[in-house]
Amino acid sequence: MTSQTHSVPTADQIRRAPKVLLHDHLDGGLRPGTIIELALAQGYDHLPETEPDKLGIWFREAADSGSLERYLETFAHTCAVMQTREALVRVAAECAVDLAEDGVVYAEVRYAPEQHLEAGLTLEEVVEAVNEGFREGERLARANGHRIRVGALLTAMRHAARALEIAELANRYRDSGVVGFDIAGAEAGYPPTRHLDAFEYLKRENNHFTIHAGEAFGLPSIWQALQWCGADRLGHGVRIIDDIEVADDGSVKLGRLAAYVRDKRVPLEMCPTSNLQTGAADSIVEHPIGLLRKLHFRATVNTDNRLMSGTSMSREFELLIEAFDYTLDDMAWFTVNAMKSAFIPFDERLAMINDVIKPGYAELKSEWLFQQTVTTSESAGRAD
Repeated sequence: MTSQTHSVPTADQIRRAPKVLLHDHLDGGLRPGTIIELALAQGYDHLPETEPDKLGIWFREAADSGSLERYLETFAHTCAVMQTREALVRVAAECAVDLAEDGVVYAEVRYAPEQHLEAGLTLEEVVEAVNEGFREGERLARANGHRIRVGALLTAMRHAARALEIAELANRYRDSGVVGFDIAGAEAGYPPTRHLDAFEYLKRENNHFTIHAGEAFGLPSIWQALQWCGADRLGHGVRIIDDIEVADDGSVKLGRLAAYVRDKRVPLEMCPTSNLQTGAADSIVEHPIGLLRKLHFRATVNTDNRLMSGTSMSREFELLIEAFDYTLDDMAWFTVNAMKSAFIPFDERLAMINDVIKPGYAELKSEWLFQQTVTTSESAGRAD
């Protein structure tokens, strides 16, 4: 009998498959019910809805509206209720639990400490509260039968002027749960080169960083992130497709930047659903991740903002599987790509790949054999 390795995975298998997440925003993944409870406790009365289901729908519709103003408003509401130590601990813990229940075994979750200072917290207190929450979430997940490890990425806002300060903060906490640095925010008008001092500092300290690039803006953003700033990874990087030509006969020609990205194995933190919302792709079927997978770029699958996109890692893979007929082997390929690209030490990445990810997919791929045994036995029983 032929192996069923290439069969389409079921929704249950997708959920149970070990997954690795590199691009997820803490303030973009809150539970609607938590937002409402925190708003009530803190006296924040500007929420557009006060019922969890309706609030969740509002966030998704605002993100889908095509209005940048409405999209940014969604983060104003989440950040507004993330201004106390207790709120940050709770949100971070729930983040870890939610990801673990979705089969995520390793995640790097990013947030901007400078956006959580309105109630008097210091930058250090913000980081310590989020780290505490992640550790508590890991413990709760383990008690529920799930295993997850969460690292924090400290984000600086590219339109502000605190990048070096946040980079120094990330370096101080690099042995206490913070695994790297990021910059985020509007790309147009705010090139990463505005923050060269932060990137030069991180390189001198042998620290890791990723840069949002190639999402709303094109190839120059990617080029600057890599060649001027020295980014380890690209947040989104979807516009690298602009440097790839596909001829009518299907032959492909890579421009020098695209070739460099592939040759250097630069990880691309791709977020399919989010890319549709921001206009970086027109549909999942047309998303560049399909071609980039065929060309063996180091593409990874991510959620970006789970609340605003109404998504999860399982949901992202379900969409890709439907669009590109991906199998468990493809899921494993994306997952290993992500784990190879994580900002934890090499030996720990290798152990995660060999002891968690590969065995997990091997077990899922073998299930067809036992199902076939059950089916054969049932058929024999009916024949008798």
